[in-house]
This record gives sequence, structure tokens and C-alpha cells, in this order.
Amino acid sequence: MGQARVFLLKTHNYGNMLSHMKTTVDIHDELFIAAKKRAAELRQPLRELFERGLRAEISRPATAAGRSKAVKLTWVTVDGGLPAGVDITDRAAMHDWLSGQR
Repeated sequence: MGQARVFLLKTHNYGNMLSHMKTTVDIHDELFIAAKKRAAELRQPLRELFERGLRAEISRPATAAGRSKAVKLTWVTVDGGLPAGVDITDRAAMHDWLSGQR
């Protein structure tokens, strides 16, 4: 008798997803070897080590994940508009005007 595979679908805002997904990730050889050693020390599959690490990283606040402190953005606004004599409805004239600015 053959084995049947059952996939559980979970519905998310992003559509239907399998309960487990497979993916390929490029990891430096040294990091991969160290991860395999650590998983062996903990007597757990490498997948569980990766999942724990990802969950820990995702649960951290965004400002702590990539930077030591939050970055403050300052918006700069200036009065603008089209230069005098430029007609944006005429593609050829616009091209000529841009070519003359070089």
C-alpha cells in the first residue's frame, strides 16, 4: 500500500500557503558548517536551528535589527515647476529641450 501525502493549507492575507515551505538560501560555507555543528550539539535538526534564529530576529524591533539607533529623516521641499517654454505634451520638443541641457 502506498503512502498519501497531505498538505494543510492555511489562508493568509497574502493567499493560500502551505503549513511548511521549502526554500533555497545561500549561506557562506563557514556559517553553514558552524550551524550544522551547533545543531548537532543541541541534537536538533538544522531546520529547527534556522527557524529559532529567524523567529528571534523577526521578533526584535526593526530599529534594533539593522541599526544601533533610529534614523531621523528630514524632508526638504522647494518650489518647483516646469522651466519656461517646456511643453510636456510634445515628446520631440521635450527631448530637444533635455538634449540642450547637457
